[in-house]
Amino acid sequence: MIAPSRFLAWLIAPVFALCSFNLLADTVEGAPQALHLLDYIGADYPQAVQAGKVVNESEYREQLEFVQALQGLVSAMPAKPEKAGLEQGISTLRNAITSRQEGGDVARQARQLGAKLAVAYEVSQAPIITPDPTRGAPLYAQHCSVCHGDTGAGDGPAGVGLTPPPANLRDNARLDHLSLYAIYNTLGLGVEGTDMPAFADQLDDRQRWDLATYIAGFSADPATASSDKVYNIADLARQTPSEVQAADGPQATATFRAQRAQPPQVKRGPAQLLDYTAATLDKSVAAYRAGDHDQAYDLSVAAYLEGFELVESSLDNVNADVRKDTEKSLMAYRQSLQDGLPVEQVEQRLEAAKAKLKTSSGLLGSDGLSWSLSYISGLLILLREGLEAILVLAAILAFLRNTGQQSAVRSVNVGWGLALLAGLGTWALAAYVIDVSGSQRELLEGATALFASVMVLWLGVWMHDRRHAAAWQDYIKSSLVGGGGRFGFAILAFFSVYRELFEVILFYETLWLQAGPAGHDAVLAGGVTALVLLVGLAWVILRGSAKLPLALFFSINAGLLCALSVVFAGHGVKALQEAGIFGTRPVPFFEFDWLGIHADAYSLSAQAVALIAIIVLYSRSRMAEKRRVQVS
Repeated sequence: MIAPSRFLAWLIAPVFALCSFNLLADTVEGAPQALHLLDYIGADYPQAVQAGKVVNESEYREQLEFVQALQGLVSAMPAKPEKAGLEQGISTLRNAITSRQEGGDVARQARQLGAKLAVAYEVSQAPIITPDPTRGAPLYAQHCSVCHGDTGAGDGPAGVGLTPPPANLRDNARLDHLSLYAIYNTLGLGVEGTDMPAFADQLDDRQRWDLATYIAGFSADPATASSDKVYNIADLARQTPSEVQAADGPQATATFRAQRAQPPQVKRGPAQLLDYTAATLDKSVAAYRAGDHDQAYDLSVAAYLEGFELVESSLDNVNADVRKDTEKSLMAYRQSLQDGLPVEQVEQRLEAAKAKLKTSSGLLGSDGLSWSLSYISGLLILLREGLEAILVLAAILAFLRNTGQQSAVRSVNVGWGLALLAGLGTWALAAYVIDVSGSQRELLEGATALFASVMVLWLGVWMHDRRHAAAWQDYIKSSLVGGGGRFGFAILAFFSVYRELFEVILFYETLWLQAGPAGHDAVLAGGVTALVLLVGLAWVILRGSAKLPLALFFSINAGLLCALSVVFAGHGVKALQEAGIFGTRPVPFFEFDWLGIHADAYSLSAQAVALIAIIVLYSRSRMAEKRRVQVS
């Protein structure tokens, strides 16, 4: 929850600051906490003192405590040329609070000090990627609504009886004194001494910014926005509505409120995503230096999944070698964190990774994708992700139709039809109900890929066992038509489609933003072309297989499915590595992404296990066949 404004206010962690000076001495930790305190003073002091008189004694005493805590924080920060001026400014602020100066004047002093401190200690107060409140909505429902209520009025069921009670996020007077950065900062640091937790370990930077814009929307009226003025994202993040009110009047304030709740979405080009990766890597290495290795590793995973991975498809179409080199360097940096290497070595790997990112950014450009690249990306995303599913489905359907099992065909069609619904449902759930992080997405992909690997291996060996069986028709009637076999085929069809569909939707969503309005037609054209090619491939397999002798058809299908089992094993392990479930161990070996072959010991080991299983099962099948021949 977010605590209320009265005692400890929901935008500051004073108790944490008072108790943690030694921990906050580091620039990375201390500066955000100091900004937190200044935001609190700027927002709540005007409610404590009016016309030179204290109107809220308990709140006023807290302001005195907080400015004292602020002095301790700044004095513990590393030396900077600006530090003396900051300390003098804080002393002046303390005198103003002690002498009960007008609330507006003190608020301005606090805001000005915050701006100077952010510049001196290089604290970024603006997001790298434009926040999206539609991504923040499921985060609010998941983490905040239980205390603050669905509409932000502080009336959630879990907030009953809490002291202090949950804040009313619809209070314009309070929200107007808070910047978007202040809300974001609170989400990361929490409020010590209240039920407001710190979400830094649960939500990455991008998610906290998305959630901050959604919360800002409770005090905004979209209908009052004017199109005459468009604020940039830096101003929307750093300024407060009260500052805009003082400078430009009520109409500009209404527009500012509306735009910070729904920031104008610029084209999310590759450069913006790669900048996010680089900035998050910098935060990762800062956490590593501070001794927080778990946080450093989590940030390195987020840097890859929420930035670089979303441009991989586009980069592959420009220069696949650069994409592979960049990916390897990012994984090498991540592995150095996991291995606990000395800071110097970690920083060397980081610099190597950032150099590769710069090369990638130069290839993709900063203004979005060209028409041709948008078309090619739209084509290859669907073609690549759909090819494996089409091969499995076409092989199963061809087998069932060639053997006259139309009832089983219907089961398979139900399986992949349900997969389409499940994939779309998962996407809708992730977009509007709960937040599915990049790590969770890769975990889902890896798990389904490994499951599909086992399933297609089973089906391939099953077909191989029956390629010469004289009684195969009896087996079909007794086992397949009886329900068990049909269920197995339906399950395989489901997972073969589901494992690809959600990722296809994700990549198309990202590609849509990268291409911009001018490239939307190209993306759609590429997707339609891929769909036609995939349907054509399925038709060729189905039609061609009908002309093959049954034994040869069984052998081809069995070999194809067993090969796909090896491919899925490689893809599954790589997805789990990208999710950060376990590390990487590069080895000298060739790579072939389409076949799931990666120069990594874990991935190759999984494929080796799949190959050994194929050899063992085929050997068992051959021995059983020899025994049948001898008996007959």
